[in-house]
Amino acid sequence: MKTKLVAIGNSRGVRLPKPMIRDAGLADEVELRVHDGAIIITSTKNPREGWSDAAKLLHERHEDKLLEEPPGTKFDRDEWKW
Repeated sequence: MKTKLVAIGNSRGVRLPKPMIRDAGLADEVELRVHDGAIIITSTKNPREGWSDAAKLLHERHEDKLLEEPPGTKFDRDEWKW
């Protein structure tokens, strides 16, 4: 889609259509960066957003188990006495 830059005070801006904002999952605050001559707009969501709820759900389903047993240490092998 082609669009034009519009004046916003001393800056310039781009108007984004509402469906495009919705499809990209953008909120009121976004992150901007420049990469290879392109301006990239991304959501500012916390990278770990939702992890707490996911962990609670795993616990409720009794699926919060370790995938592997942790490896023993030298202390476990040589020094620990039961």
